[in-house]
Formats: sequence, C-alpha cells, structure tokens
Amino acid sequence: MNPLLNELNWRGLIAHSTDIEALSKHLDDGPITFYVGFDPSAPSIHMGNLMQLILARHLQAAGHKPLLLVGGSTGLIGDPKQTAERVMNPKEVVHEWVEKIRRQVSRFVDFDGPAAAEVVNNYDWTAELSTLDFLRDIGKHFSVNRMLDREVVKSRLDSGISYAEFSYVLLQSLDYLELFRKYNCTLQTGGSDQWGNITAGVELIRRSDKGKVHALATPLLTKADGTKFGKTESGTVWLDPEMTSPYALHQFFLNSEDEKVIEYLKV
Repeated sequence: MNPLLNELNWRGLIAHSTDIEALSKHLDDGPITFYVGFDPSAPSIHMGNLMQLILARHLQAAGHKPLLLVGGSTGLIGDPKQTAERVMNPKEVVHEWVEKIRRQVSRFVDFDGPAAAEVVNNYDWTAELSTLDFLRDIGKHFSVNRMLDREVVKSRLDSGISYAEFSYVLLQSLDYLELFRKYNCTLQTGGSDQWGNITAGVELIRRSDKGKVHALATPLLTKADGTKFGKTESGTVWLDPEMTSPYALHQFFLNSEDEKVIEYLKV
C-alpha cells in the first residue's frame, strides 16, 4: 500500500475509495493532480470542511497538486438535502460568498513549488454553457433510473424535489470532467455524504472520454451525538472568526467528550 494511504488510513481519513489498490499504484507512479470542492451555500466554511483541507495538505505534502474548487455555479443550486428544498440565495450573495471562501481555503495550501495549488471556480465553465449543449454532452450519459435510486432523491419523492436539485449531480460531475480535461485531474476527494456525486463524476469521465480516474471520501466529522458539522446543522462551528470566535472554537474542543478526543487529534 502507498505510504500516504497508510498514513491517511491510520488518521481515519478514508471512508470509501473506488479502488484503493489502483489508487495506491496511481500515487506510486508519480505526482497526480486532485481536486476537492466547496459550495458557497454560507459565508464561511465550517469544521466539517476542515477534514477536506487537511486531506489536501497531506496530498500536497506528498508532492501532489491540489485544485480547490469553489462552486460559483453549484452554489447557486445547492446539493439536495434529505429534509427539504434549499432556499436559493441571490446571485450577488453567492458571488460574494465565493470570494470569502476562496480566501479561507487558500490559507491551507501552498501556491509555490512544483505542486503549487490553484483555486478554480466552476462558474467559469458553466455560465456560458447552453442548455442544449449541457443536455447533449452531459445529460445523455446519465440514467434517470440511477438518479432516482440515490438515497437523497428517494427520501424526497413524496415531499417533492425540484428539477434544479435533482440535476445537481450532473453539475458536479461536469466539474470533474472539466478538470480532467484541462488539468489531467485524476482524483476527486470529498466527504462520504458526497460519495454518490463523486462516483457519478468518475462514471461520466469513463463514459464520455474513456478515462480512468479515482475517488476518495473521508468519513464525516461528527460531534459526540452523531450529528455532522454541516452548515445547516445547529451548533455549527465556523472557520470564520466573526462567526465562531477563536475563544468559542477553543472551548468547543476543550469541552469535547472523551470518546471523541483521539479521533479529533488524529485528524
């Protein structure tokens, strides 16, 4: 097994992989380019996102190039929740949040050297994309049957789900395809709650370009009661000092239950 993957596994940073042995060989064969995405559905990233940034730091330290994607277009739609339809934020608000999150994530990676990071915005390749081109070039590779089989979609069939949220998976998959074509990006990382979206991108690249790429998901960072650090969860711990003060952040970890201490320290 690749030494980096062994390290990530020890730290509890691996929940799923499309093919861990193939990924291990891919990492052994030389530096790769990988990406992780952050949607601006709030003015700040949160403690759960920190898992992805720490993973990106580990990968970059091993010589691999990070692409940090801030979702200027996907943030306008929103990944579907199991509970209810998201409230769409105004475009100008989302664009403002894009810049805030871009500045936040940029603090966690190195922009110099052979594995210099880049921050990209998926609004750049979707804003001018026509509906016809999107349906012909992307939509034709997706089976409605498989999309309906996703847990988050099935949970919303009775209460209803908009076509916008139903189609979110196509937009995220398009991101992976675009980065594969432009940067030869061959690994996408994300939280385990994004696994369906991530693997859909892997499949899109296989179908459209006959490409072989990989996916790696981290477990969700949870509080002692089992709830995740999501932007819509109560008690969110933000990484913006104006939303969660440094004192409150310190107190959160100081007051963490004993059973979570080792998990947090390993991460």
